[in-house]
Amino acid sequence: MTISIAQPCVPAAAQLLSATAEASRQEVDAQIGPRRRGAIYQNTDGAFEVLSVITDPSEARALLRRDSAQWALIVRDVLRAGGEPFAVGSVWSTTDHLVREAPDRARSSWGTAA
Repeated sequence: MTISIAQPCVPAAAQLLSATAEASRQEVDAQIGPRRRGAIYQNTDGAFEVLSVITDPSEARALLRRDSAQWALIVRDVLRAGGEPFAVGSVWSTTDHLVREAPDRARSSWGTAA
Protein backbone atom coordinates (compact mmCIF):
# COMPACT_ATOMS: atom_id res chain seq x y z
CA MET A 1 0.00 0.00 0.00
CA THR A 2 1.37 3.39 -0.98
CA ILE A 3 0.55 6.38 1.20
CA SER A 4 0.77 9.78 -0.43
CA ILE A 5 1.79 12.86 1.53
CA ALA A 6 -0.97 14.76 -0.24
CA GLN A 7 -3.60 12.36 1.12
CA PRO A 8 -3.14 11.78 4.84
CA CYS A 9 -4.09 8.36 6.12
CA VAL A 10 -7.42 8.68 7.93
CA PRO A 11 -8.28 5.85 10.31
CA ALA A 12 -11.39 3.87 9.43
CA ALA A 13 -13.06 4.93 12.71
CA ALA A 14 -12.67 8.62 11.80
CA GLN A 15 -14.14 7.98 8.36
CA LEU A 16 -17.06 6.12 9.93
CA LEU A 17 -17.69 8.97 12.40
CA SER A 18 -17.59 11.49 9.56
CA ALA A 19 -20.05 9.43 7.51
CA THR A 20 -22.33 9.01 10.53
CA ALA A 21 -22.27 12.75 11.25
CA GLU A 22 -23.11 13.51 7.62
CA ALA A 23 -26.00 11.01 7.63
CA SER A 24 -27.33 12.55 10.85
CA ARG A 25 -27.10 16.07 9.38
CA GLN A 26 -28.98 14.93 6.27
CA GLU A 27 -31.68 13.30 8.40
CA VAL A 28 -32.15 16.50 10.43
CA ASP A 29 -32.24 18.54 7.22
CA ALA A 30 -34.96 16.26 5.81
CA GLN A 31 -36.97 16.52 9.04
CA ILE A 32 -36.82 20.33 9.01
CA GLY A 33 -37.65 20.42 5.30
CA PRO A 34 -37.78 23.83 3.60
CA ARG A 35 -38.44 25.67 6.87
CA ARG A 36 -35.71 28.28 7.20
CA ARG A 37 -35.73 31.62 8.99
CA GLY A 38 -38.22 33.89 7.26
CA ALA A 39 -40.26 31.12 5.63
CA ILE A 40 -43.99 30.81 6.23
CA TYR A 41 -45.56 27.37 6.13
CA GLN A 42 -49.06 26.07 6.66
CA ASN A 43 -50.55 22.81 7.88
CA THR A 44 -53.74 21.67 9.59
CA ASP A 45 -52.71 23.48 12.79
CA GLY A 46 -52.34 26.92 11.16
CA ALA A 47 -49.82 29.11 9.34
CA PHE A 48 -46.45 29.83 10.91
CA GLU A 49 -43.51 32.11 10.26
CA VAL A 50 -40.15 30.55 11.10
CA LEU A 51 -38.25 32.94 13.36
CA SER A 52 -35.30 30.68 14.17
CA VAL A 53 -33.89 27.23 13.38
CA ILE A 54 -32.05 25.60 16.29
CA THR A 55 -29.78 22.70 15.37
CA ASP A 56 -27.89 22.48 18.66
CA PRO A 57 -29.34 19.33 20.28
CA SER A 58 -28.88 20.54 23.87
CA GLU A 59 -30.72 23.79 23.15
CA ALA A 60 -33.45 21.94 21.22
CA ARG A 61 -33.91 19.48 24.10
CA ALA A 62 -34.30 22.31 26.59
CA LEU A 63 -36.78 24.19 24.39
CA LEU A 64 -38.93 21.16 23.61
CA ARG A 65 -38.43 19.41 26.97
CA ARG A 66 -37.77 16.20 25.07
CA ASP A 67 -34.58 14.15 25.58
CA SER A 68 -34.55 12.88 22.00
CA ALA A 69 -34.80 16.31 20.29
CA GLN A 70 -32.04 17.07 17.80
CA TRP A 71 -33.47 20.36 16.47
CA ALA A 72 -36.28 22.84 17.07
CA LEU A 73 -37.95 25.73 15.32
CA ILE A 74 -39.13 28.95 16.90
CA VAL A 75 -42.30 29.95 15.07
CA ARG A 76 -45.07 32.54 15.30
CA ASP A 77 -48.67 31.86 14.31
CA VAL A 78 -49.41 34.41 11.58
CA LEU A 79 -53.17 33.84 11.75
CA ARG A 80 -53.46 34.98 15.38
CA ALA A 81 -53.10 38.65 16.21
CA GLY A 82 -50.47 39.05 18.89
CA GLY A 83 -49.38 35.41 18.64
CA GLU A 84 -46.37 34.72 20.85
CA PRO A 85 -43.38 32.80 19.45
CA PHE A 86 -43.12 29.18 20.55
CA ALA A 87 -40.93 26.14 19.88
CA VAL A 88 -41.96 23.22 17.68
CA GLY A 89 -40.24 19.99 16.76
CA SER A 90 -42.69 18.48 14.29
CA VAL A 91 -41.16 16.79 11.25
CA TRP A 92 -41.95 18.23 7.81
CA SER A 93 -44.66 16.08 6.25
CA THR A 94 -46.90 15.82 3.21
CA THR A 95 -49.58 17.86 5.01
CA ASP A 96 -47.21 20.85 5.30
CA HIS A 97 -46.69 23.32 2.48
CA LEU A 98 -44.77 26.55 2.02
CA VAL A 99 -46.73 29.76 1.76
CA ARG A 100 -43.56 31.85 1.42
CA GLU A 101 -40.01 30.62 0.93
CA ALA A 102 -37.25 31.90 3.15
CA PRO A 103 -35.20 34.78 1.76
CA ASP A 104 -31.95 33.59 0.14
CA ARG A 105 -29.85 35.15 2.90
CA ALA A 106 -31.57 33.00 5.55
CA ARG A 107 -31.41 29.81 3.52
CA SER A 108 -27.66 29.46 4.04
CA SER A 109 -27.68 30.46 7.71
CA TRP A 110 -28.14 27.20 9.57
CA GLY A 111 -27.97 26.99 13.31
CA THR A 112 -29.07 29.07 16.21
CA ALA A 113 -30.10 32.40 14.81
CA ALA A 114 -32.30 35.02 16.34
